[in-house]
Amino acid sequence: MALLPKPALEQFSLIRNIKPTTFFSGIPLIDLSKPDSKHLLVKACEEFGFFKVVNHGVPLEFILKLESEAVKFFSLPLSEKEKAGPPNPFGYGNKSIGQNGDVGWVEYLLLTANQESISQRLSSVFGDNPEKFRRALNDYISAVKKMACEILEMMADGLKIQNRNALSKLLMDEQSDSVFRLNHYPPCPEIQALKDHNMIGFGEHTDPQIISVLRSNNTSGLQISLNDGSWISVPPDLSSFFINVGDSLQVMTNGRFKSVRHRVLANSMKARVSMIYFGGPPLGEKISPLPSLMKGKESLYREFTWFEFKRSAYSSRLADNKLLLFERITAS
Repeated sequence: MALLPKPALEQFSLIRNIKPTTFFSGIPLIDLSKPDSKHLLVKACEEFGFFKVVNHGVPLEFILKLESEAVKFFSLPLSEKEKAGPPNPFGYGNKSIGQNGDVGWVEYLLLTANQESISQRLSSVFGDNPEKFRRALNDYISAVKKMACEILEMMADGLKIQNRNALSKLLMDEQSDSVFRLNHYPPCPEIQALKDHNMIGFGEHTDPQIISVLRSNNTSGLQISLNDGSWISVPPDLSSFFINVGDSLQVMTNGRFKSVRHRVLANSMKARVSMIYFGGPPLGEKISPLPSLMKGKESLYREFTWFEFKRSAYSSRLADNKLLLFERITAS
């Protein structure tokens, strides 16, 4: 991805820096090997919708191999990368995010988590030799999916849901509509001239799925929004994972868990590479608050299928509140 000439910066969103970026030290850190992790998970999902996990069981070898393959892919000439695109919805994208006018300082490869579909997509770029990248993707996705399911089962335990696979079974289902995304944010030296502004790499949004599992290299840029609307910077961590509560999980807990709003800022000097697994339910799955969490409470949301919600989300802008159309209107 070539550096942008200064006039072209105008097509990207800029945000004003009120004060120098400092890292937030209060992000929940959860050791998945500890017996109290299920209660800490629930607390983190209620307060932040976001947390960091350690002792997660994903081999460091899988992480580093996929990052290496991703860096190789994004280093290819643009004409080679475009053989995997355009993203409709899967494939290679450059600057444009979605179909509704959002742009960012990012290029990406969006894939279904289905192994067969991954092979077909990679073959279009690498011809007869996609094996190394394919193996790295499949090893990583399998390990991260297993971790995501374990986290969802710990959440169910913490919520005292009798059926502890009430959430994880949706990811384990053969028809699970899960996706995987590799993002590359090239350095952008031009933003140094902006002084009190930063440039958006990926605009603010929530994830529509159940749960998102994020890992990035050692370059900063990720920010999350707190309940008061303020934005905090998340320190990068090479060996840990960050977990986002998605919109669907917010609905399934009837608003008890909060879907976290997040964004990525461009970095002036260093490239950022992130790898995100989005755990989604089957397309026909009905999404509504789990009965065991209601106990006489009224549902804040009307029931909908994942297909219905996904179609609505894909037709919206990044920053839109995707759940607004699905909230119940209660008489006051």
